[in-house]
Amino acid sequence: MSGIPHDHYKPQSSGEKWLHSRLPIVGLLYDTIMIPTPKNLNWMWIWGIVLTFCLVLQIVTGIVLVMHYTPHVDYAFASVEHIMRNVNGGHMLRYLHQNGASLFFVAVYLHIFRGLYYGSYKAPREITWIIGMLIYLLMMGTAFMGYVLPWGQMSFWGATVITGLFGAIPFVGDSILTWLQGGPAVDNATLNRFFSLHYLFPFIIAGLVAVHIWAFHTTGNNNPTGVEVRRGSKEEAERDTLPFWPYFVIKDLFALALVMAVFFAIVGFMPNYLGHPDNYIEANPLVTPAHIVPEWYFLPFYAILRAFTADVWLVMAVDWITGGIIDAKFFGVVAMFGALIVLALAPWLDTSSVRSGRYRPMFKWWFWLLVVDFFVLMWVGAMPAEGIYTWISLIASTYWFAFFLVILPLLGVIEKPLPQPATIEDDFKAHYGKPAGADGAGAATPAE
Repeated sequence: MSGIPHDHYKPQSSGEKWLHSRLPIVGLLYDTIMIPTPKNLNWMWIWGIVLTFCLVLQIVTGIVLVMHYTPHVDYAFASVEHIMRNVNGGHMLRYLHQNGASLFFVAVYLHIFRGLYYGSYKAPREITWIIGMLIYLLMMGTAFMGYVLPWGQMSFWGATVITGLFGAIPFVGDSILTWLQGGPAVDNATLNRFFSLHYLFPFIIAGLVAVHIWAFHTTGNNNPTGVEVRRGSKEEAERDTLPFWPYFVIKDLFALALVMAVFFAIVGFMPNYLGHPDNYIEANPLVTPAHIVPEWYFLPFYAILRAFTADVWLVMAVDWITGGIIDAKFFGVVAMFGALIVLALAPWLDTSSVRSGRYRPMFKWWFWLLVVDFFVLMWVGAMPAEGIYTWISLIASTYWFAFFLVILPLLGVIEKPLPQPATIEDDFKAHYGKPAGADGAGAATPAE
């Protein structure tokens, strides 16, 4: 499975040998759980198990909720209320599912930004990164369609606005919009389509997660130094790594327990904190909410969508050059999806030979500014598209694209990186080894 030399599964009993020769499932599980893992991983490497927990939670709670949900515009809202009031434990199942989506996105954003900082997208892990981006895109689609299912005011109008974006595509937009909605407007056909896909996508995500894990088990895990595990011999590899079980499994389970404590506190005491009040009103096509706001995890890209209005010079120039084919609405759609595309293209846009941001002093400043920019986009995405908010969203959107298309390529040319440790073992000893002294005593320095 992995290119790192290590001991593989060896069946002992006759039963194990019989099974291994026909279906080597035990060997596959053994090689997965015992895979050599860089010994210097820090606490930012815990989000994989949190994401796995979230995926299982969403699938299990979703399957049970679907037993009581009615995908029809006349009954959807009432069926959700039925779940909340009449089904045994229904309110807890729904709150777990609803807030589980938020935890899913908290973990995936931390996972992505950790990957950006430590260069986990760089060779030979480009395919792993692309698969991760596909998972993220499917997560967004699943979450959006799930938000429509309660058929509240924000569900209905959010679906109307977002599906309407596809109508801005030149020439084929109207046909795509009609196919997506199942008719001329968001109605029962739309709800049925979204219900079907919302139920299907998590299983596709589960399959991609298996491929994602397989991919990084093949290339080996990245680590805070960005230095690769030595692969010359088993003895050298063992000096850089520890088996995933029990060391990292126990660490991950401890981190998961802490995350779960916070998660269940939110589910138990403030389950509606992240929800919009208008979505607790049944959908009414005749009453438009004063301000349509998507869920918080869509807000950064919603802000980018709204940033490029008709009075922006770049939009005016493109509109004039294309003869009105690409107007402000379509430009916003391109910008929103383009913001995801440039993120996926990070392995090829980053020209630095150094993988980890720990040894890139200039990159650190620009990276943390990107993190701040992401939160600014999230904040402004929840604000009305008027006044100073339009300018803030435009500036923040510009920096998002500038970071990937201009700053990353330039930093690889002009930046002078700091010295890196020769091996993972050297980095581990620098942080956890005994400092030089008469008695060798002293406290270890926490890893970055």
